[in-house]
Amino acid sequence: MDELLKTLKAVAEPSRLRLLALCAEGEFTVSELVQILGQSQPRVSRHLKLLCDAGLLQKLREGSWMLYRFAPEKGAADIADLLLSRIPEKDPTFAMDRKRLRKVLADRSKAAEVYFNQTADHWDEIRGLHVEDAEVENAITQNLYSGPIEKFLDIGTGTGRILELIAPHAKSADGIDLSQEMLAIARANLDQASLKNCQIRQGDMYQLPFGDNQYDAACIHQVMHFADEPNRVIGEAARVLRPGGKLVVVDFAPHDMEDLRNTYHHRRLGFSDGEFVHWFQRNGLSFKSPQHLPGGQITVAIWTGIKAIPKGG
Repeated sequence: MDELLKTLKAVAEPSRLRLLALCAEGEFTVSELVQILGQSQPRVSRHLKLLCDAGLLQKLREGSWMLYRFAPEKGAADIADLLLSRIPEKDPTFAMDRKRLRKVLADRSKAAEVYFNQTADHWDEIRGLHVEDAEVENAITQNLYSGPIEKFLDIGTGTGRILELIAPHAKSADGIDLSQEMLAIARANLDQASLKNCQIRQGDMYQLPFGDNQYDAACIHQVMHFADEPNRVIGEAARVLRPGGKLVVVDFAPHDMEDLRNTYHHRRLGFSDGEFVHWFQRNGLSFKSPQHLPGGQITVAIWTGIKAIPKGG
C-alpha cells in the first residue's frame, strides 16, 4: 500500500505526469524538458527529483549532462504503464508536448548530422578498405543471434548501428561509448528508428558501468584497434556476461596499412586468431571458430567466445 500511494502521489500533478509521458519516449536532458514544458529549470528539476525518488525515472550522468529516462522500479511499473495508457490522445496539453518533442528530436538529429558529416571522410575511407558493410552486419547477426536475447550490450556503440541490428532480437539492449558526440549520433539514430528497448549511456570499456553477470550477449565492433589493453577490454566484457553468454568481437585481421595508425590513431594494425584465443581463455571464455571476411585491402575478422558455466551451475 505504501508503494502504491508513493507512486500515485508522485504523478498526481500535471507537470510530473507530462514529464513521465515524455521520458517514456526516450532519454532527455533537463534543458530539453524545460524547452518542451515551457517551465523554469528549477521547477522542472524539482519535479524530476520527485519522480526519481518515487522510482519512476532514472537519471544518468553523461559528461556535463544529466539525462532522465523512464525506468520504473518493479513495484511501480504496472501503475506507471496504466497511467500512461489512460492519457487522452487528443488532450491539448499533451498534444503540444508531443509537437515540441518532435522539434527537440529534430534538433538532435540535425546536430548529430553536422558532426557526422564532419567525420564522414574517415568513415568512408575505412569502409572502402574492406568487404561491404551489409556482409559484415549479416555475419554479426548470425553470430550473435542463436536464440532469443534477454539483455544485449554493445561496447563502443558509436553510431548505434549494432543496436539497430540486434534490438529486434532482444528484449532490451544497452550501448556504451566514451564520446558524447558519438552518443548524440546514436541517440538520434535510435530516435529515428523508434527503438524503445534500447538505452545508451556514457561509459568506459575498461570499466563498464554494470554489475557482474548481467547480459546474455555482447558485441565489440571495430573498437579493439583503439585499445591500449585489449585483454582488459575482453575481461570487462566477460565479467558482465552471464554464464553461457556470448561475446562477439569484430575487427581487422593483421594488415600493414600504417596510415590508419598515423592518420586515425589506430593502436593496432589488426589482430591474429591466436591473440583472441589467449585473451578469451584468460577471461573464462571458450573460443569458437573464427570467421574471416576477405574483400578489399583489409580482412574483417569475427571472434566469438562463450562464457563458461560453473560446474553444477
